[in-house]
Amino acid sequence: MPYRKEPNIARELRIRRLFESLDTKGSGYLDKESLQEGFQRSHHPLANADKITAEVIELMGRGNDKIEFEEFKEFVERTEVHLWRLFQSVDKDHNGHLDRAELAAALETSGLSVPSGRLDQFFESIDKDNDGVISFEEWRDFLLFLPVDNMSIRALYRYFIDTFPITSDGDVIISDDQLAGIGYFISGGLAGTISRTATAPFDRLKVFLIAQTGTASLPTAVASEIGGELKTAAQRIKNPMLDAAVTIWRHGGMKNFFVGNGLNVLKVFPESAMKFSAFEASKRLLAQLEGTTVNEMSGISAFVAGGIGGSVSQFCVYPIDTLKFRIQCEAESSALRGNALMAKVAKDMWNTGGLKLYYRGLILGIGGIFPYAALDLGTFEAMKRTYIKATATREHIDESEVKIGNMVVLTMGALSGSVGASVVYPINLIRTRLQAQGTTAHPQTYTGMRDAFSKTIKNEGYRALFRGLVPNLAKVAPAVSISYVVYENCKALFGLH
Repeated sequence: MPYRKEPNIARELRIRRLFESLDTKGSGYLDKESLQEGFQRSHHPLANADKITAEVIELMGRGNDKIEFEEFKEFVERTEVHLWRLFQSVDKDHNGHLDRAELAAALETSGLSVPSGRLDQFFESIDKDNDGVISFEEWRDFLLFLPVDNMSIRALYRYFIDTFPITSDGDVIISDDQLAGIGYFISGGLAGTISRTATAPFDRLKVFLIAQTGTASLPTAVASEIGGELKTAAQRIKNPMLDAAVTIWRHGGMKNFFVGNGLNVLKVFPESAMKFSAFEASKRLLAQLEGTTVNEMSGISAFVAGGIGGSVSQFCVYPIDTLKFRIQCEAESSALRGNALMAKVAKDMWNTGGLKLYYRGLILGIGGIFPYAALDLGTFEAMKRTYIKATATREHIDESEVKIGNMVVLTMGALSGSVGASVVYPINLIRTRLQAQGTTAHPQTYTGMRDAFSKTIKNEGYRALFRGLVPNLAKVAPAVSISYVVYENCKALFGLH
């Protein structure tokens, strides 16, 4: 029976019975513990969600942690009115129940592209009697205790997707430990793989320039390699990046610009996947510690979450990163290519220094990636929130209804990535030299990061700390932009936010 047609007495009796079923201690009021136990006894989806239960108590009591019946009744009636209005807006044929087509149309109208499997899970979780339609009673009972201020179909679905895992039996159980899941992992992995492959030549140039320890030797080396016809032209080249490009091209053409990209892909999928997954998980953890939601968490927490995400991924893939750098540095003098070169370099590294050599420069790497990832992910998150809030205010819509176009994401990604890369570039340069030391392209050796820093300054000056920055930024801006566009679109595909 529709909410507004229910007699007042019947409604009050129903609400009182619900209150008493949740008041497991018979104390005459609800608190977090009794509400949690009541959910567990009734097998409610919120049975395992302590944090969400606390939010429900907060909404009911408006600051009080003990909820009397009148407060409970007011909360239920107020929420049911919102749910009834939303139910009516979805029920286009006004027959008093919702079918799959109506639910799908409402989600599509709200701007959500929902996979059919997810739509079925959402629908079947609400349709408790499995009769193929959703009555208002089923709609009300399932959504009554969701602490969602904006009762829009988009907000409710996103909340469902974010917090409701589905068991193998099709049951819905909310768990606060369900943070990012496989969707974030796959989205992050694809984002990194596609963006890194697209910008591999710039990465090749950056590593080549970083490995060079002098300014005068490069043109001579180039001239001696490319022969008489190009000797004069090469000597006229004054731009180190052009020098590097000529040398790389001469030693293998376009394919030489992608040396090490197989390792890049092998490294970047788990790196990017773990970075974004750890970032999303850290955001939720820090928001919980702040006692707020992810959308309302402080900017500092967003930056810290970015740093944590970058550090976790850096530690896990660092050995592959070191191997990749050394392969690129050996490529110019070795006749080997592809897997043969990778196997030789990996074996030589192990024989020389074992596992320790693979992690050479790790502390500096973490020291560089934390601020970079914090600035990159944190700045992007801050710009994204600012854009959403400004757009919602300008267009007089709820923030959940704001769509961010790919061009906006590209711009935000380019800015956030460039800021982060420029600030921490000297740290990454020293780290890369530590990883590449002793190779043909970088024969100089160091005792540690301090030695590498002092020798770089002594031999080449402070400007050397930014050697290769231009091709790095040329790589970072499009790479980060592409990465964020792929990530945001993959999240939308998976129904994540």
